[in-house]
Amino acid sequence: MRTLRLRRYLRSGVMLTAPDFEQKQVIFAFLSRDEKLSFKNDNIIILDADGNVKHQSSCYRLFILFVVGHISVTSGLLQRAEEFGFSIVLMTHNLRVYGTWANKAVGNVILRKKQYDYDKFDIAQYLVRNKIDNQICLLKAIRDKEESLKQDIKALEEYAQRLPNSGLDLQGILGIEGAASKVYFKNIFADSNWTARRPRVKHDMTNCLLDIGYTLLFNFIEGLLTAYGFDVYQGVYHRQFYQRKSLVCDIVEPFRPVVDARIRKAYNLGQIKKKDFEKYNGQYNLFGKNANPYVNWLLEALIERKQDIFYYVQGYYRSFMRDKNINEYPCFQL
Repeated sequence: MRTLRLRRYLRSGVMLTAPDFEQKQVIFAFLSRDEKLSFKNDNIIILDADGNVKHQSSCYRLFILFVVGHISVTSGLLQRAEEFGFSIVLMTHNLRVYGTWANKAVGNVILRKKQYDYDKFDIAQYLVRNKIDNQICLLKAIRDKEESLKQDIKALEEYAQRLPNSGLDLQGILGIEGAASKVYFKNIFADSNWTARRPRVKHDMTNCLLDIGYTLLFNFIEGLLTAYGFDVYQGVYHRQFYQRKSLVCDIVEPFRPVVDARIRKAYNLGQIKKKDFEKYNGQYNLFGKNANPYVNWLLEALIERKQDIFYYVQGYYRSFMRDKNINEYPCFQL
């Protein structure tokens, strides 16, 4: 009975509910040479080189399918993604996204008109404040704080207290976020030879792992935003730029510390080993089997908070559609 109801929901375009989302799965498939992705009886199946079933999951429970490696995308794969309402993310062996097929709720004209008409900075300030508050929470959890860390926490609290401020423009918000991030990162990864956050440069192992974790988080949130019918290219904080999914970049902000916390924990547990990384042209990368355990514990950290992420996006949608006061928007707390 539930299967029939879920299929009707998928075909009708009705928005995802919390009970349905709770049953959803995220699958990360590393495809080796000659392994294939197939379907049978509404199940997604990974076959090894000998044609044996390596993995099998019901399409009804699938939310996002990450595929690492070479794959031929067939019309059957895309049709099932459309029918069952899951997204597909294609990644190279070094975990760089090169293609996506997102499950979308189309035709939400009122929502998109509101997006295009919105021209204020209150939501941007709210998102950045939420992010800084979570960064402070992580730093306060560090044991045996030195005096310098205590002073930096106070500095972050002062940055947070500047938001919201009706007199701030976009550059002012960016300035506060940038200054807070420098203080935060030098402390949260102080024990791993941290130098600076450089997205996509991967000049050290930590930045490589941050890129992977943030990519997983990005695609997870994009799947939810598209399911509600948002134009993900129309942001409220990140400005519109060709082919940049600015709204996803916005909503990701409060959740980044989830990834940061898990990477810090991995260092403390000895789960990060330099021998697992390959360095080429000054960049660190993880490939194939070496990447598997890292992706697993990063995904687990996000899945542990998947209901929180769902309720946040749902609350954001409802608040935005109903023109609620910014204080009524959802807030994510670690």
